[in-house]
Amino acid sequence: MGSIWVGERVRLRGIEPEDWEEFRRFDEDSEVQRDADMVQLPRSDAASLRWAEEESVRKAENDQFQLAIEALETDTLVGALSTNGTSRRAGRFSYGIAIGRDFHRRGYASDAVVLLLRFMFGERRYHKAEAGVYGYNEASLALHRHLGFQEEGRLRDHEFLDGGFVDLVLMGITAKEFGERHIRR
Repeated sequence: MGSIWVGERVRLRGIEPEDWEEFRRFDEDSEVQRDADMVQLPRSDAASLRWAEEESVRKAENDQFQLAIEALETDTLVGALSTNGTSRRAGRFSYGIAIGRDFHRRGYASDAVVLLLRFMFGERRYHKAEAGVYGYNEASLALHRHLGFQEEGRLRDHEFLDGGFVDLVLMGITAKEFGERHIRR
């Protein structure tokens, strides 16, 4: 019997104070920051450490949390994911994921998303997961399509990034659709 937080390639775990340096390195890559959300102001070492310390003791409220993504083979921190926009009444939630550039195209993101969806659908009884993906981010769009997400809409010129407006593509998958594709073995 294993942990539901361990997949084929990654382990989802809480953020630890000692993770601060790796997260600071991720934050120094503006393209990765932009793909995940938006470019943030630089943080000092002290502020990065404080952020990690606060995240390490933050209690999840309303099923909103952030987790570190760790590669199983190397026990290396490769990224993070978080839930947001949770609605128990409507049975849906949103999430975001970011993987450090050095760890792209290794299957870490898809493994992490599958673990998250198994938890949110199978343990928390949510009905639908949603993700907003910038229209230029073909890798993320392909990932979500591969996992079974459907494009549900496109908000044109919705976000301002890198000197221009970009579309936000709304992707969604239901618990039933997920179960049909990702039966736990």
